[in-house]
Amino acid sequence: MGMAAPERLLICEHCDTVYRRRPLARGEVARCARCMAELERHHGLSANALLALVLTAMIVFVQANMWPIVTLGLNGQFSGTTLWGMIIAMWQQQAQVVSVLAAFTLFFFPLVKMLTLGWLLWFARQGRRAPGFVPLMVTLHRVGPWTMSEVFVLGALVAIVKAHNYFDVVADPGIYAYAALTLLITIFAGVDLRELWDQTSEHPA
Repeated sequence: MGMAAPERLLICEHCDTVYRRRPLARGEVARCARCMAELERHHGLSANALLALVLTAMIVFVQANMWPIVTLGLNGQFSGTTLWGMIIAMWQQQAQVVSVLAAFTLFFFPLVKMLTLGWLLWFARQGRRAPGFVPLMVTLHRVGPWTMSEVFVLGALVAIVKAHNYFDVVADPGIYAYAALTLLITIFAGVDLRELWDQTSEHPA
């Protein structure tokens, strides 16, 4: 183990067991023999493919925030709102804590994640590390658990079903855009971004 290059080692984040890294076959998952935690998994997406997905996600993200999410109707009167319309309404109704959490988990954190990942992948396409590579990788690791678009979509669907008993409810394009964004974020979550450490270098040949 002492002779192995540092980049060829894999350390379990849960029990600190050290392994020699080896290439994984399609669909293969490496697990710790000691605690059975997942170490890494194979994915066939190149940096170019991931960058294309990030750009797609950003387009969908803009649409999800511009389009109305749901329209409620009562006695012939209809009112629709966007995500920011709901956040502002919660703030005005003295629910500031909830509105701030919604703004960060549904807008700012996903935006930071996509911009950061896009920046890193733009340079990774050429085997180079982007300026600020180390702090940006740390930022991705910290921000990842706080992007909660999937929780929002599930909660919105439950609310639409319950509100249907009292109002005329129409699901607007914004909710479908958020559903598509959730799918893209799920794909990102299945990619081990730590591989960027091995796929890039400060001074590529």
